[in-house]
Amino acid sequence: MSNVDVFVIGGGPAGLAAAIAASRKGLRVVVADGERPPIDKPCGEGLMPDSRLLAARLGMKIPNSLGYEFRGIRFHGAGRSVEANFSAGSGLGVRRTALHGELIRTAERAGVEMRWETPVSGFDRCAELKSARWIVGADGSSSLVRRWAGLDSPAASSRRYAYRRHFAIAPWTDCMEIYWGPGCQIYVTPVDAREVCVALVSRTPDLRLDEALNRRFPVLRSRLPPGCAASRERGAVTGNVSLRAVTRGNVALIGDASGSVDAIAGEGICLSFRQAEVLASAMAKGDLSIYERAHPRLALRPRLMAKTMLQLDRGQLVREWALRALSASPWIFRKLLEVHVA
Repeated sequence: MSNVDVFVIGGGPAGLAAAIAASRKGLRVVVADGERPPIDKPCGEGLMPDSRLLAARLGMKIPNSLGYEFRGIRFHGAGRSVEANFSAGSGLGVRRTALHGELIRTAERAGVEMRWETPVSGFDRCAELKSARWIVGADGSSSLVRRWAGLDSPAASSRRYAYRRHFAIAPWTDCMEIYWGPGCQIYVTPVDAREVCVALVSRTPDLRLDEALNRRFPVLRSRLPPGCAASRERGAVTGNVSLRAVTRGNVALIGDASGSVDAIAGEGICLSFRQAEVLASAMAKGDLSIYERAHPRLALRPRLMAKTMLQLDRGQLVREWALRALSASPWIFRKLLEVHVA
């Protein structure tokens, strides 16, 4: 029976980031996942400049040719628009499957051992898992690892619903655009010279993308002619979820398994990369309490920004006032964006 330092359950971006960071600390790492790569997940598919910087620190080189660079963020709503450029670097719109493939290649170069199509049904069902010094749960928001470790007790949570689809049309923008409507937002991210990703987030589980475009966003609908859909609609649940603890014994949670920040912040990938760095250091030092203490601090800024942005979702008067103020004083929007991307 081989000696495994770290056994990661879940081969999505969070699990692979943890595996890469741990392997770069000299630990022997195995990743197991029940699916076959590349693994897709509904998301806005935009990497902010800080996400790209953290990816580089993990040894991951994301070529610009993999996606489509964007220079900043633009809000549309209440008959107004306001935008700001990133103060340093640029964002990159990239298909989730393409990003996952790049993470796999980086993990393989780092020496991580992969076990694809290998579902894990319990801590005692796999010899390598039972012998591992550390177990990392990276199996998403409905984490089984969290339940097995007795960590499934959220301190606070909120829930919203997201749907995503791609459209085969040349990007009309060099920004990630957010369209604000009553009770919902739509994100448009250019992911290729011939394709955009369109994602809807709302508090209504049965509000689908076509209905929102037709009834609430006619200007955006006019930019997406019939017949240009390039993928089927996929849905997911998002929200702010915090746990009372993210470690127990030799088990640590990462990514959505450890709690989440509402997708409105666009910080899911970036937060996972930050968690991976700290978790790898904690495991290398043999002390998961380092990660436990750092975990809430890592999520503090993204959670604060998500709650701030969600205020625009509370009502039409608040949204109109905020967008009017931002368009009248765009320097405020620039400052908020600087804070947002750290």
